[in-house]
Amino acid sequence: MTIATGDKIPDVTIKTNGANGPEDISTGELFAGKRVVLFGVPGAFTPGCSNTHMPGFVIKADEILAKGVDTIACMAVNDAFVMGAWQENQNAQAFTMLADGNAEFTQALGLEMDASGAGMGTRCKRFALIANDGVVEYIGVDPKGVQESSADSVLDRL
Repeated sequence: MTIATGDKIPDVTIKTNGANGPEDISTGELFAGKRVVLFGVPGAFTPGCSNTHMPGFVIKADEILAKGVDTIACMAVNDAFVMGAWQENQNAQAFTMLADGNAEFTQALGLEMDASGAGMGTRCKRFALIANDGVVEYIGVDPKGVQESSADSVLDRL
């Protein structure tokens, strides 16, 4: 079942790209006591994610943070090394990059999709959510395109 408004973000340990390589990060700790914007993409370095989705958040990051957001996080079913390289490539240093390499957090959110037809296995659906102290205030999932999960859609709901 897909996470919905009013639901609590599940606590899953995944990875982030730390100063010395991959580090564990608890989603429960990441969201606790903070207002967080999390957006998820099917894959780092993929065309739609790199050309449309991520750039919108990079461009609008200051506006999002000015609306009382403590953290902007981006997640994908990729490893921490890929997420770190993508962060650098996209000039997204202001974001917390979440590497959900085994799709555990993605599945806990109910946002997995089967991309095996494209040779990509289990991936994350394209989405964005706003959570306050770990409780979802908004979630937008896009089966195609970037409408409900765009930076502009998030800004409209903050």
